[in-house]
Amino acid sequence: MKKITIAIDGFSSTGKSTLAKQLAKELGYVYVDTGAMYRAVTLFAMQQGLISDDHFSKEQLIAALPQISLQFLFNPQLGFAEMYLNGQNVETEIRTLEVSQQVSRIAEVSEVRAKLVEQQQKMGADKGIVMDGRDIGTVVFPDAELKIFMTASPETRAQRRFDELTAKGQQVTYDDVLQNVVGRDKIDTSRDDSPLVKAEDAYEVDNSNLSREEQFALVLKLANEKGSRSN
Repeated sequence: MKKITIAIDGFSSTGKSTLAKQLAKELGYVYVDTGAMYRAVTLFAMQQGLISDDHFSKEQLIAALPQISLQFLFNPQLGFAEMYLNGQNVETEIRTLEVSQQVSRIAEVSEVRAKLVEQQQKMGADKGIVMDGRDIGTVVFPDAELKIFMTASPETRAQRRFDELTAKGQQVTYDDVLQNVVGRDKIDTSRDDSPLVKAEDAYEVDNSNLSREEQFALVLKLANEKGSRSN
């Protein structure tokens, strides 16, 4: 079966990364979490004091982009690659609600998107890749053989995110998480540069009432069909 490019788009907290990891492991593909890349840039901006709830030094961030080095390094114990920012493992730090509250503002910056899209396209040049994020099927890989667009109700997504964060010991409230989900949706769908939209040839998967197993079986079937047709 010929290797293909699988692009997984969709709203925040729809389980894009979980599905992408499952597919990559099953198919023997490379997995790239583009959201982690934007989160890492956000963490850098926070560490440098360039962004907060009431402050964003966009021009200073743009000037500092050459100082940002991003890498995915495979962790054999976890079975997937972790995000490294300037040589430091930041996989845990980038998953906090504090980073979530700022990442959509960072992702609006055209210069940030251009830097990361270029890196992402290089990663996928040889196919055999599963990449998830907000504009993978429309901007990064518009010619991907399989495009999935994931959605679910804001309440469902907020509950999943709340459960995930509290399981990690973070002190958050459901209302704060829901507010973050709704706010990110608004920014992601209305930004001028590469707004979140469903590609015309993408398969929409509403997983509000689907188990992970049902969702995986559905998308794996689509991937196998696309791979067979590409021979």
